[in-house]
Amino acid sequence: MNKNINDNGGAQNAQNTTSSATANNGSNQADTNNASAYKAPNIPAPLLSPYKPESSEVVVIDIHEKSQLSNPDICIKLGLTSDEAEHFSIILPPPNVTGTLHLGHGLMASLSDISIRFERMRGKRALWIPGTDHAAIATQSKVEKEISKNEGKSRYDLGREELLRRVEEFAQASHDTIVTQTKRMGTSLDWSREAYTLDATRNHAVRTMFKKMYDDGLIYQGSRIVNWDPKGQTTIADDEIVYKEDTSKFYYFKYGPFTIGTARPETKFGDKYVVMHPKDERYKQYEHGQKITVEWINGPIEATIIKDETIDMEFGTGVMTITPWHSGVDFQLAEKYKLDKEQIIDQKGRLLPIAGPEFAGMKISEAREKIVEKLASKGLVEKIEDKYIHNIATAERTGGTIEPQIMKQWFVAVNKPFILPFSDIKGIEAGKETTLKQIMRAAVDGGQVELIPEHYNKTYFHWIDNLNDWCISRQIWYGHRIPVWYKKAEDGTIAETYCDILSPKEADRADADEFVQDEDTLDTWFSSGLWTFSTMGWPEAFDTKTGAIQAGSDLARFHPTSILITGPDIIFFWVARMILMTGYAMGTVPYERVYFNGLVRDMQGRKMSKSFGNGGDPVEISEKYGADALRMFYAMATAPGTDTKLDENKIKGFKHFANKLWNITRFILTMAEEQKNKDVSSTATYDANFSAWSAKDIELIAERDELIKTITKELEELRYHLASDKIYQYTWSRFADIILEESKIIFNGRAEKVDATDPENPAKNHTALPAGTQEEKNSRIQFLLHTLRTLLVVVHPFMPHVTEELWSIINTGKSLNDMSSEERAKINAADLLMAHKWPN
Repeated sequence: MNKNINDNGGAQNAQNTTSSATANNGSNQADTNNASAYKAPNIPAPLLSPYKPESSEVVVIDIHEKSQLSNPDICIKLGLTSDEAEHFSIILPPPNVTGTLHLGHGLMASLSDISIRFERMRGKRALWIPGTDHAAIATQSKVEKEISKNEGKSRYDLGREELLRRVEEFAQASHDTIVTQTKRMGTSLDWSREAYTLDATRNHAVRTMFKKMYDDGLIYQGSRIVNWDPKGQTTIADDEIVYKEDTSKFYYFKYGPFTIGTARPETKFGDKYVVMHPKDERYKQYEHGQKITVEWINGPIEATIIKDETIDMEFGTGVMTITPWHSGVDFQLAEKYKLDKEQIIDQKGRLLPIAGPEFAGMKISEAREKIVEKLASKGLVEKIEDKYIHNIATAERTGGTIEPQIMKQWFVAVNKPFILPFSDIKGIEAGKETTLKQIMRAAVDGGQVELIPEHYNKTYFHWIDNLNDWCISRQIWYGHRIPVWYKKAEDGTIAETYCDILSPKEADRADADEFVQDEDTLDTWFSSGLWTFSTMGWPEAFDTKTGAIQAGSDLARFHPTSILITGPDIIFFWVARMILMTGYAMGTVPYERVYFNGLVRDMQGRKMSKSFGNGGDPVEISEKYGADALRMFYAMATAPGTDTKLDENKIKGFKHFANKLWNITRFILTMAEEQKNKDVSSTATYDANFSAWSAKDIELIAERDELIKTITKELEELRYHLASDKIYQYTWSRFADIILEESKIIFNGRAEKVDATDPENPAKNHTALPAGTQEEKNSRIQFLLHTLRTLLVVVHPFMPHVTEELWSIINTGKSLNDMSSEERAKINAADLLMAHKWPN
């Protein structure tokens, strides 16, 4: 390759650029020997220095933001997009305001931006809505930890109002950092539509949804088994549990004539039911409902025999006792047979009086061995296994060990039939009974929501089939407070329960002061489940009785969204809940496709984590190599659902690719200028209507157009890795390494071979070739100029900064980076590459 198209820098200076571009192994001797006849090419000055992404990118980001081209309304106003054009919309998975973005966020943002820029350039009404998530448990927990560490105080010492003030202050600072990081990645989000899951607009949507579901009987308050986090002092959803492998002891106790096994002796004080399979021959002498007396921890108790077919006869002894208050499985059995349920452990992890005076008030971790010692003294310990490996349930946000508890909470009924008044969901008929679970299944089963890769369908359906009612109340202060108020009677009982969008005071109730709002807040996923439509004007733009959508609203123009790009780890937390909420609220789906990207891992294959110290900041990587380089790495390294290791050497390689584009541009413009200098009749200036193509260039144009066709198809089908690889290979290996080298011969010819016997320099071993005709030269320079512009267009969605900079240079001769603020302010948005049409 000619040294002028190098990988590590730009031209040395204008003189060197000229000579190296025109001379190749002794070619073009007439021109170089006749200095008086030679005129140095007029190359734009910015190209005479290497590309500097660290300074250029921030300028392009600022220009793009100020152009407002990310706002589809502006594109329509400027005549760049038709108001009747097909829409393409995305919502940004809102990052939690608990800190900063990591490299996984950068991956999602980069892939989304590639799609939104691609579709915008295709003339679609493209909208990408940004936002952040209040992440209630995580955010409050983080602030509480700092308060405890620095001040030795709890939330109760501060009070609700002061704690919320501090949490909101922390959340705002985190939000500002996240926005800065997101913008630095070069994301073309419409910031005029930015949303927050806890802002006033979302709060109105949340209250509206709660009221609607409450009136339909789909939200109810009841006492059921829930996941209690003693550390965070709140309930959490099944999906927020992280199972961690633990090695502990496993105990076998004598329970009357039976042997039972457990890893948790502290829960056994209330065990008065012993369960076995009705077909287990070992216990055929026992009858269902039979009562026996057994010696137990604090003396004799009366136990009842329960025979149930769900018992696994092959596990252990085939017999177990149950603790309905502290086990989900046991709770279901107790509900089935109307059994008593007794609480053994309180919400702080201490034993209650049922444990007897010897153990009451003790922490369960302290009581365990003492309980075993007492049972052993009674001869009731049969054996103990020291290395019992099992999974324990912990809270995702606090790390606390989950203690199942029966508590009065708010739930969403996923199996309760209700009438859906309007429906565009295949398999769900309007005006007929359905369930929330059926809506979630039908949306994917009917193909209206496509999961990519397809194997996630199995995961999704398995979760739905095993879905229980969703506990939506949380015992924390930060979040959407449950819109339910209670009025007490004189005896302290609830005289009236009031649920509405407006509080009793806002509704001007005369007795408003007698009402007290429910203390709990809603699960964060309840509000984020409304994300696609609450960000587009629901409920104001939607008639909840007829299903009619207000004409001209974002809801009418951009919903359902086109694609959601997110990680598979939130398929249940968020993806399924958005389908549930959208199906119920609007009788439609939230998006057409869900693209599950893989995880970004470190070079050891570990998940990016602050605990490992390998979380990674996309801004730091961008400052080091350029956001374009990181974006191209993301695109090429990641297939749907496939994890990728963050390899800085590869990112550095894509920095060289950005520089390659820079040097290719300089090289082509140098060639064009030299042709004009040699022959004033040369058509060396870009001519959009040029048609006098040579036979060879017609072949190259067909090859290039076929490439564009393939890249377009790959991007339509979200195969970012294939599209980016094809662009990379063509640009570097085909266009730069072969076509440009062939072009030198067309322009300057090639000298005779110099030394066919020199094995160390095979470049000398060539045959002399004449330069092309003037027509061939004209055709080739136009091909190069046309192809350069085409390449900048197709690379733009992947690498928007270097391509925009080069676009300015080839069209105006000026670098955006070198312009004054006044010059940048005069840039016509319609002239930016960002506004250019995708090639057909």
